[in-house]
Amino acid sequence: MKKRMFLLCIALVLTGAFILSGCGKKGQASDLMKGIKANDVSKEATLRDEDTVAAADFAVRLFQASREENSEVLISPVSVLYALAMTANGAGGETLTQMEDVLGLSVEELTPYLYAYKEALASGNKYKLDLANSIWFKEDDGLTVNPDFLQINADWYDAELYKAPFDHSTLKDINHWVSDKTDGMIEDILDEIPDEAIMYLINAIVFDAEWENIYKENEVMTDVFTTENGSGQIAELMHSEENEYLEDENTTGLIKYYKDRKYAFAGLLPKEGISVSEYISSLTGEKLMSLLNNSQSVPVDTAIPKFENEYDTEMSMTLKGMGMTDAFDPGLADFSGLGISTDGNIYINRVLHKTYIAVDEQGTKAGAATAVELTTEAAMIDSAERKTVYLNRPFIYMLIDSEAKLPVFMGTVMDIKE
Repeated sequence: MKKRMFLLCIALVLTGAFILSGCGKKGQASDLMKGIKANDVSKEATLRDEDTVAAADFAVRLFQASREENSEVLISPVSVLYALAMTANGAGGETLTQMEDVLGLSVEELTPYLYAYKEALASGNKYKLDLANSIWFKEDDGLTVNPDFLQINADWYDAELYKAPFDHSTLKDINHWVSDKTDGMIEDILDEIPDEAIMYLINAIVFDAEWENIYKENEVMTDVFTTENGSGQIAELMHSEENEYLEDENTTGLIKYYKDRKYAFAGLLPKEGISVSEYISSLTGEKLMSLLNNSQSVPVDTAIPKFENEYDTEMSMTLKGMGMTDAFDPGLADFSGLGISTDGNIYINRVLHKTYIAVDEQGTKAGAATAVELTTEAAMIDSAERKTVYLNRPFIYMLIDSEAKLPVFMGTVMDIKE
């Protein structure tokens, strides 16, 4: 019998913004967690500042590698980080070394950091950031999964583990799991399951929040958004006064909070004469964290366009370009810590990534919301100290948690779609 190289597929699924309903029934997939009890590892998990800087540096490098000139992009570095970290727990040799170099942290550092990060995420009535992980194995007598790999992912990643036939019912099960965990925002991450596929590792993220101060009708005005080629587009700009201003040698920006200030929108506008691409190329994780952690507390007149964006990409070439090559090579990949297959070597075939975001008067969710109106003392401050940041030309944006300041989503707006 001719041996085949088997594929390890990582499906990275995420969404931001507004939420739809939808879920599906499980088909023939069996839950492997019934036989695995997660250990309490909370005492070993800490959020170290140096690990956050390393995670931010990965976010920036992935953002830079994912973007093509003058094109829009929307990624969740956190989602990619989780899925690759889960996979790295089954890697060895040069494959593991390359993955750790790309991720910026060793598995021993990254695993407890991501656990602590997830545990620290805040949720309330008007905001949430939810992460979910799952691993799907093919029902195959020739595949033996390492119990230690399953235990690590159960302990640290709270991953749901399923064994399935990898037929049409499994395709439906995986897509239903994704739809359920993203509140219906991403309905289909897979359109087929290749015959050679033996495993999927999936991370899903949902971000859903209202602004701290919802925009009133008279604060939304029709204006012009000017693209990098100089053409003007009609846009609805949402005006407000904020109190955190960002600036470095290449950009000005703003921070606008969601309810209870647990999460925030950060908008970065490259200074005149500097393109979005040039600014992104100049970024490092350290520069970004320094910018976000050193905001100025001054009144800022801001304008943010209402926008909506979705992004769908396959990331294998991006990750290879960052230095993670062996994991995708049928002859060089070492995932012996994950398991063994009698039919051939295990390697990564595809890294699938889907995102969606919508920003409007309510926040990052369409629908009704309760407005909480606050008063400020801005009128008492010298007008010379006031800043202005109008995002009426191409800009970079991030959704960040207010504690670690780690970008959960990073994107660009190059034009306003009708």
